[in-house]
Amino acid sequence: MSTTPFLKISDDVETALAEGRAVVALESTIITHGMPFPQNLEMARSVEALVRKGGGVPATVTMLDGAFQVGLTDADLTRLAEIGPKAAKASRRDVAALLQSKQAAGTTVATTMMAAEMAGIQLFATGGIGGVHRGAEQTFDISADLEELSRTPVAVVCAGAKAILDIPKTLEVLETKGVPVIGYGTDTFPAFWMRSSGFPVDRRLDTPEAVAELIDLQFGLGLGGVLIGNPIPEADAMDPDFIGRTIDAAILDADREGISRKALTPYLLKRIIELTGGKSLVSNIALVENNVRVATAIAVALAARRQ
Repeated sequence: MSTTPFLKISDDVETALAEGRAVVALESTIITHGMPFPQNLEMARSVEALVRKGGGVPATVTMLDGAFQVGLTDADLTRLAEIGPKAAKASRRDVAALLQSKQAAGTTVATTMMAAEMAGIQLFATGGIGGVHRGAEQTFDISADLEELSRTPVAVVCAGAKAILDIPKTLEVLETKGVPVIGYGTDTFPAFWMRSSGFPVDRRLDTPEAVAELIDLQFGLGLGGVLIGNPIPEADAMDPDFIGRTIDAAILDADREGISRKALTPYLLKRIIELTGGKSLVSNIALVENNVRVATAIAVALAARRQ
């Protein structure tokens, strides 16, 4: 185990990085706040196995015992899944306080990107990024994920922005921040449970090798992150009208209960699971697994380019 004061990298991840092999970072907020136990643990184990099957090394990121942990044991995964929403939800602003208190925390897209860059990992697979919340013109509720993408040289493979968000405004902010939005095999930006938001991506690329080449150029120029939108498989996508009505109902419930800020996204995801009778959870797991497969293929292609 490689150790600096606030970063602990597992032996297998450190060895893979030293040898120039493919490594894929995985976030932990989806474990702590995105899914109930035991589905969260089953999903965490499944996606790590998918990275290995694709020829990469998984590096699940979390905050435990006063440090970023990059690469977890199965005991760590189990501990994190059992803690669940009792863990903190760590975004950039929370990092110093959580390290000081040594509180367990799930890492968001923003903090997973931070830890990945610290460790030297350039590919990261997640479910969906955070973005501009509906009604942000009044609340100014905009995820720190977008700012992190603008400054941190890590490529993020996702099924678009979470469909609970204002996707057009999210894309506008990404444009303002200079973040390239790539469609993997698609001309339109995915919408999490749905294959398309109807809004165009900046550029379509159809192979892992093409995406790896773009990442190499982006980071070689000293620019920030790359966002890669990868649609949920068609068989696992949800009906747009059904999920649209469900999201509207969940948002109304959140308003009635006064849920806002960082508690809003976990509340909405949990409520949507309840309102769909668990169907959204099945789709969520499928899209995460699909993103992990694609991210691993890109990481393998990137490692091959550099060797």
